[in-house]
Amino acid sequence: MDRDVDLAKDLKRAERRRRMTALALIAPLFLFLMASFVAPIVDMLRRSVVDTELAEVWPATAAAVKHWQPGAAAPDALYAALGADLKASAEARTIAIAARRLNYALPNGRSLVLNTGRALRADDTAPASWRDRLIGLDPAWGEPATLVALQQASGPATDFYLLTAVDMERDTAGAIVQRPAQQSLYLQVLGRTLMISLVVTLVCLLLGFPLSYLVANAPARTGNLLMILVLLPFWTSLLVRSAAWIVLLQDQGVVNGALQALGITDGPIRMIFNRTGVVIAMTHVLLPFMIMPMIATMKSIPPTYMRAAVSLGAHPAVAFVRVYLPQTVPGVAAGALLVFIMALGYYVTPALVGGAEDQMLAYFIAFYTTSSANWGLAAALGVILLGATMILYLVYARLAGMGQVKLG
Repeated sequence: MDRDVDLAKDLKRAERRRRMTALALIAPLFLFLMASFVAPIVDMLRRSVVDTELAEVWPATAAAVKHWQPGAAAPDALYAALGADLKASAEARTIAIAARRLNYALPNGRSLVLNTGRALRADDTAPASWRDRLIGLDPAWGEPATLVALQQASGPATDFYLLTAVDMERDTAGAIVQRPAQQSLYLQVLGRTLMISLVVTLVCLLLGFPLSYLVANAPARTGNLLMILVLLPFWTSLLVRSAAWIVLLQDQGVVNGALQALGITDGPIRMIFNRTGVVIAMTHVLLPFMIMPMIATMKSIPPTYMRAAVSLGAHPAVAFVRVYLPQTVPGVAAGALLVFIMALGYYVTPALVGGAEDQMLAYFIAFYTTSSANWGLAAALGVILLGATMILYLVYARLAGMGQVKLG
């Protein structure tokens, strides 16, 4: 009996050691994923709703404006806090932070803040009424839109960036409304991004399916050679490949020269710095990601299925469509999902070979991150891309689950 108890304890200790060893082996990968993948996403989500810039520079104004109700007259205490903060930040040289934040929501907000701060710094006298002093310097300080912008920027949390990312805003009454047509941009860019990604995915599918079928069913020597050609683009820098297409597709480039030499066109066709160049270059870059999952799926399909269908009287084309093609759906779906999701976040290729009307959402994220330092709006646009990616993944998971249930 004691021997059985000791044996059970030894087994439990051995199992515990095995689990600890497994955890120790996966810990580096887990920490790497947390640091390089999860943490940036969490920080992006945080930045899209956190707004503390104005409160750090104008703390009294941020506290006072929270008690103001849109549509009501602004109290004198609010203007007193605003005037004092404006003067103090101008003297401390931190006024540019508040000016930049208000400029996001208020046309000419930067000029309004900087000009007012410059005037207050030059005047050492204490005004009898900060309301009259500020409105006298610029009537915009008395407009409801300015007070609404101050309230939205008072933090610590805001929906301003997320609303802007979908071309919406809050009006002077605090209600959420659609932005004017001349100020709407991001829904159009999102639609353009989805359309370009869809076109690139379809082109990759049309080009990749026959090649995948050829590689999967070719003899070993031929298949290995074709596989090397498929993987060849990975050996060249993405930047170099995108720049090479500029040389190939320009008016005096190789492609236009070949078309004219063959008599297909009378003159050069514009294929660069437009949508055509973007689709061609992105297809070249993403095509291997479509081909690889399809090859893996096609190689797992036994050739006996097709031979059996033909031997039972089916035409080869009918056998291909009804027997072979349905079995390639998992590879096609995986490749299409991979290409579409990668195309959604593309930046370098459209920036190099596309025109002003062909820039995708990633371009604006990079612009607001590096050029204008508008981290909030960049994070909000990133949330839109993340949401689109999650929706696509959930749809794919749902379809894959339905397919497994049906096959089972």
